[in-house]
Amino acid sequence: MTLPASITDWFTVRGWRVRRHQSEMLEAARSGQHALLVADTGAGKTLAGFLPTLAAFAGDDPPGDGLHTLYVSPLKALAHDVQRNLLTPVDEIGLKVRIETRSGDTPSDRKARQRAKPPHVLLTTPESLSLLLSYPEAATMFAGLRRVIVDEVHAFATGKRGDLLALSLARLQAIAPDMRRVALSATVADPQDFCAWLAPDGNAASVRLVEGEEGAKPELSILHPEDQRVPWGGHAAAWAVPQLYDEIRRNNTTLIFTNTRFLAEYIFQLLWDVNDDKLPIGIHHGSLSKEARRKVEGAMARGELRALVCTASLDLGVDWGDVDLVVQMGAPKGSSRLLQRIGRANHRLDCPSRALLAPGNRFEFLEAFAAQEAVHEGKRDGEEFRAGGLDVLAQHVMACACAGPFDEAALFAEVRSAHPYRWIDEPQWQRVLAFVATGGYALRAYDRFKRIVRDKQGTWRLTHPEHAARHRLNAGIIVDSEMLEVRFRNGRSLGKVEEGFGATLSPGDTIRFAGMDLEVEGVRDLELIVRAAKKPGQIPSYMGARLPLTTHLSDRVRGLMVDRAGWSRFPDDVREWLEMQDWRSRLPGPGMLLAESFPHQNKHYTVYYTFEGWNANQSLGMLITRRMNELGQVPLGFVANDYSLAVWGARPVDDPAPLLSPDILAHEFVEWVQESHLLRRAFREVAVISGLVERQHPGKRKSGKQVTFSTDLIYDVLRKYEPDHLLIEAAWADARARMTDVGRLGDLLDRAAGQLVHVELDRVSPLAVPVLVMIGRETTPAGAADDELLMEAESLAAAAMRAN
Repeated sequence: MTLPASITDWFTVRGWRVRRHQSEMLEAARSGQHALLVADTGAGKTLAGFLPTLAAFAGDDPPGDGLHTLYVSPLKALAHDVQRNLLTPVDEIGLKVRIETRSGDTPSDRKARQRAKPPHVLLTTPESLSLLLSYPEAATMFAGLRRVIVDEVHAFATGKRGDLLALSLARLQAIAPDMRRVALSATVADPQDFCAWLAPDGNAASVRLVEGEEGAKPELSILHPEDQRVPWGGHAAAWAVPQLYDEIRRNNTTLIFTNTRFLAEYIFQLLWDVNDDKLPIGIHHGSLSKEARRKVEGAMARGELRALVCTASLDLGVDWGDVDLVVQMGAPKGSSRLLQRIGRANHRLDCPSRALLAPGNRFEFLEAFAAQEAVHEGKRDGEEFRAGGLDVLAQHVMACACAGPFDEAALFAEVRSAHPYRWIDEPQWQRVLAFVATGGYALRAYDRFKRIVRDKQGTWRLTHPEHAARHRLNAGIIVDSEMLEVRFRNGRSLGKVEEGFGATLSPGDTIRFAGMDLEVEGVRDLELIVRAAKKPGQIPSYMGARLPLTTHLSDRVRGLMVDRAGWSRFPDDVREWLEMQDWRSRLPGPGMLLAESFPHQNKHYTVYYTFEGWNANQSLGMLITRRMNELGQVPLGFVANDYSLAVWGARPVDDPAPLLSPDILAHEFVEWVQESHLLRRAFREVAVISGLVERQHPGKRKSGKQVTFSTDLIYDVLRKYEPDHLLIEAAWADARARMTDVGRLGDLLDRAAGQLVHVELDRVSPLAVPVLVMIGRETTPAGAADDELLMEAESLAAAAMRAN
């Protein structure tokens, strides 16, 4: 496909050239190929994706009315930003192209008009696309669709939103067989996996892989404390705030990333405390209102802010080319995530992005150094693909029924053409259909669950038209998390903890909350019922959606720890920390699972250096303490971070090997998941996603309590009468993969027999200090206790860093 003169002239006027990868995307379109473009941020990926569309409308025979190109992004804000950026070339070239966005915020009258008279280009999200496909007009609306562009494909392809989009792409391909698929990303770790996800029937060879021109190498450095030491514990990197403020003053615009919403608020407040110059500094995260976020985004676009503190809400970024500096507060947790964030600076291929890393503690310094090396080498990481969710498939089947009657065999073939669902066989397919039709064997007597019915010819249709409206009101993938109120039985409230924390607790577990030791009596609706405990205990808290430490980065950290020749690159206190650990104990390098046992404050501690991430370590702590109970070893509590797990009890652990046996996943794991609230929580999510339980009715939305009550009743019925129900299976899959990281846990236990090294010490080791200082503070938001951590860490460190 040759670019029309009007477009080449536009490039010339702007002083640009058509880059190689943009030309290759044009060639892929001309030859009718699907394409995956992997290119650095600022390389003009979005323009490359749209160039074939612009060229078609600038040609001698432009397309007529109707939807020509569909753009799908993971964020509504990104779709709006692309619309703004796309309108510029369209207006300046003089193309007659109608471009519109569609999301949950789009007025209902515009949505109806878009179905009747669609624009040439529609920008939307996976959820809105799925809803569009649920209307009878979908077959007509999408019949002439030529191209689908999936932006930032790495952000959702491996999760349930990716499952939903893969099914929607299969449906679109059936409606418009000549449609071609395009995906864009800057941070894909394994392009062939994404090619398979993108391709019809998972045929990766049918997707042309286009790699972008190499841009300027980022200028990435690690901030070192000027008048103090790298902290032992904490995650906030509050020590860096004075130096951070100096950087803000030196630059025109600085973008400051944090890993949690709490830390965004915390760092924002600390910056205001030192903001003697009254510089305009803003904050942006997902819990802020839409209006507040849009206001800040507008101020940034107009160049009115000197700094913006944000979270992952801006990872995929709105394209601000005038950001001078990006700062990552705390560890990045993955090289791809860091690359994505660094790319927000300058956002131009030929200009190096400037970025600073401010580690929160000593382990995070090593992690930051590992991420810096990975970025310089261009190494990317990311989440692995897994089998498509049955709850998402059920939602999709219902959407297809809402659009009109469907043939059972034809839809089965269509579903299997979506890469995440290639594993679905005929018996599993029949289970999904039966679930959507009746709710399953145990629920089939209830009319409310009878949503579709089959005739003798194998055609399925809705049992009543009202099911279509109810589906569109409730469909979606993101299930909002709830809070648990901590109460005594007399009703006295102690405050709130995140539901993810409560989901791991069983009756009899003890927690430390609001300055008291409490024993869990049970979880009732969204209340955690407790009583005063007779024994101390500590169970870590899920503090929101923690960013997982990638396996790639954890392996690099292990390598750095045993690369003694490279320690000279580290600050003196980090180097001394590793030297003393090497002298007193062992260093947990690649291929080793180090466990250290020592007495401390009249208790016996064992620390396991797993490097498997907080989620896997949290789960391992639950399992080890259960097994210790069985063996009569009297566990008293545990605490985890991304790198290690510390377990303490009344008796010493002479041999940790029996506690790390792989059969722990067959026995303790199943018991823990079933007895805790974890499986109920997972069931609630899959019940909502699958459409079994509805959050909204016309004019009314169920409260979190009402949804929990409904799903708990159904869960109890199914556990008793149909334990192999489709949604119980889906809930187990979620509990294993997403909530407990059982995959990494299983790999760890499989390796333990051959890699375990147990060292017995007379006191705490240097490596154990960062995890031990977190005891008693797991429910405290990261950053809130940094000053206390500093004082306690120095006391522990004094003992740990003694040579004799």
